[in-house]
Amino acid sequence: MSETSRNSRFETKTGTLIYFLNGSLKFFVCSIVFTLAVTLLDMINPRIISFTVDSLIGTDPAKLPGFVQNLIEAVGGMEFLRTHIGVIALVIICIAILRALSRYLWRYFNAKGAETFVETTRNEVFQHILNLPVSWHGSHHTGDIIQRCTSDIETIKVFLSEQLASLFRIIPTMILAFTFMYRIHPRLMVYGLLFVPLIIGYSFFFHSKIGSAFRQADEEEGKLSAIAQENLTGVRVVRAFGKEMYERNRFEEKNTTYTMFWIRLMRLLSAFWCSMDLLSGAQILTITSLGAVVAVRGELSAGDYIAFLTYNTMMIWPVRMLGRIIANMSKAGVSIDRLREIMIGEEEADCPNAVTPDLDGDIVFDHVSYQFENGSSHVLDDVSFQVKAGSTVGILGGTGSGKSTLMYLLDRVYPLDKANGTITIGGVDIQDMKAAHLRSHIGMVLQEPYLFSRSLEENIRIANRKAKHVEVKEAARIAHLEEAIERFEDGYETFVGERGVTLSGGQKQRTAIAQMLIRKPPIMVFDDSLSAVDAETDAQIREALSESTGTSTVFLIAHRITTLMHADQIIVMDRGRIIEQGTHESLMEQHGMYRKIYDLQMAGQEVE
Repeated sequence: MSETSRNSRFETKTGTLIYFLNGSLKFFVCSIVFTLAVTLLDMINPRIISFTVDSLIGTDPAKLPGFVQNLIEAVGGMEFLRTHIGVIALVIICIAILRALSRYLWRYFNAKGAETFVETTRNEVFQHILNLPVSWHGSHHTGDIIQRCTSDIETIKVFLSEQLASLFRIIPTMILAFTFMYRIHPRLMVYGLLFVPLIIGYSFFFHSKIGSAFRQADEEEGKLSAIAQENLTGVRVVRAFGKEMYERNRFEEKNTTYTMFWIRLMRLLSAFWCSMDLLSGAQILTITSLGAVVAVRGELSAGDYIAFLTYNTMMIWPVRMLGRIIANMSKAGVSIDRLREIMIGEEEADCPNAVTPDLDGDIVFDHVSYQFENGSSHVLDDVSFQVKAGSTVGILGGTGSGKSTLMYLLDRVYPLDKANGTITIGGVDIQDMKAAHLRSHIGMVLQEPYLFSRSLEENIRIANRKAKHVEVKEAARIAHLEEAIERFEDGYETFVGERGVTLSGGQKQRTAIAQMLIRKPPIMVFDDSLSAVDAETDAQIREALSESTGTSTVFLIAHRITTLMHADQIIVMDRGRIIEQGTHESLMEQHGMYRKIYDLQMAGQEVE
């Protein structure tokens, strides 16, 4: 599906809702069918009671449809029913059983549709979020995204299952109730009808006010979730700097703001619900009083009066529910809009006719420039170099020199416009390749690796589910992690806490290296991934890597020259430009930046 057709589906709230109802609509339709059956059966009992009171217990002639009169004659006529009043009770029981069965099926299909809707919506939203570019994630708080995927979807589910689905019961109930009331006493029905526009109009008055208040409360909940998420994942940093009280005050301040918004919303809802109850009570009191007057005058029989009051009670509940649906529509509309903001985000997309070539050729950066959105200067400025297939290239530079950006461009994590240069592998522009194919052939180990809350073996094997235990052990050996694992009581089954908090920095980096090695990709990137290990372990890992990488093209990004000095070529970067390039020996002879850094680091090691 193209981005244009995708975005057209989410132009309106209705279109968004229809899209997410795919898979659950059939269950809601079944629910509507059985709720209509419940409504119809509800309408029969008052007429049976009216007929029994007036025509069987009393002597008033029955006003019944022709087919009902024929049915009565078929069972023995009015005299038979007067002497066998239990038949009426049996009919009422049968109707009650049918009503109970219909209500059960209504509730079952409604619940099935609601939970299917939640499952489908969460899957769709989560999949879309995974396909959104890194720039989108950088501009949205994780806590707010989580809140949209949970609380907002739940709000829409409640509206669909408890309110919108009820609409298909409310409208037929109102129509049938008013029809029966009109047939019993037209003028009294008009008095009851006068309150309906007042209740609905009052609901529309609160509609916009409730929507505005709910949006503010929902957004504040997202901000509160973001603070909680940041503190839970960064609890060690908070403890290390002794910022518990600061973070607590920050959380409490935001929580107070959030609570005030919800109190404001509850005040509005309380005023609305109380006013609705007052209007509904006034309507019932008016009809009961006027109906009694009319009955005393002889214009209504006792049975018709009972039936009229029953239908009026049946009618006033739907009117009240209709008012609440109109008001709560604002809350659901806000939640749908918040999901729309996610779904209209443009996904990463491959170009038409994207290819999946072999990625074991030379890598060429040709006049590559890059600038972050809203950036004031270039992160990379006209960078060009070539890496021979199967060779090792080292990249050296200070913080902010553009080292990591080069690799993110190579992996297409950052998008590169053709106007800002090209990156080719084996002569094929990476923009013309399928992104999934490209990334599956590039292994990246970042300076700050992310580990999941699973066992060590599961974390290593996450990049290759089919890998056997012996392969996991071999990857751990090359990454110089095996000795550390053997010291753990549970070995490879040792549980790794969220983001690897139970491991040291060096152990996390070595786990990430093993995770990448088990894939055996043709292109390997080590982005300062040995910074947390000592120099001796660094040397041991590099020696093991040189024996295991085989024909893979390797990028080594580091601050230690000892990590890079054996590379086939070394690139020195400063402020987004290449300032020196060559082998270790040639760069030492130039007496430039590389030589200065080398001398400083060697002097530091001598002192140490």
